[in-house]
Amino acid sequence: MVVGFNHNFRYRGEVYHVQTEDSGRKNPHVITLLYHGGTILASKKTSYADIATTDHLEQVVEDLMKTQHKEMLRRLKDGEFDAIIDGSRPAAAPPADVSAAGEPAAVAALPTQTSAPLLPVPPGPDKPEAKRPDLSLDEMILSYLVGDDK
Repeated sequence: MVVGFNHNFRYRGEVYHVQTEDSGRKNPHVITLLYHGGTILASKKTSYADIATTDHLEQVVEDLMKTQHKEMLRRLKDGEFDAIIDGSRPAAAPPADVSAAGEPAAVAALPTQTSAPLLPVPPGPDKPEAKRPDLSLDEMILSYLVGDDK
């Protein structure tokens, strides 16, 4: 079972971090956080309690995590958080939880740690291009979304 995804990446010359975690069967939800400089800029929490008895739950949850993680990256890349980043709008309160089916869900406590390793920061003006190791399809897509698709 995948515990979580962590990615550091550059946007508008700054490093941002997206973290997505599964809280497990006892707290069946996936949470994604967008950080900059240790501050949470945005979050999304999705409950999967309504599908917790489905066959192949681990694969379903992993797919949910990937989708939610990529969505946060796309939202940043599309400029949705620019007003927050520029300081013209405060970071919003966490959104209401939704279930995997899109319905409101109960709130559970946030996890405080993840065991997933951090990925290196993509090359930028101050970091030369390095030879890339073989990447999974998901890693290539995430790399493309953050503009590091060379």
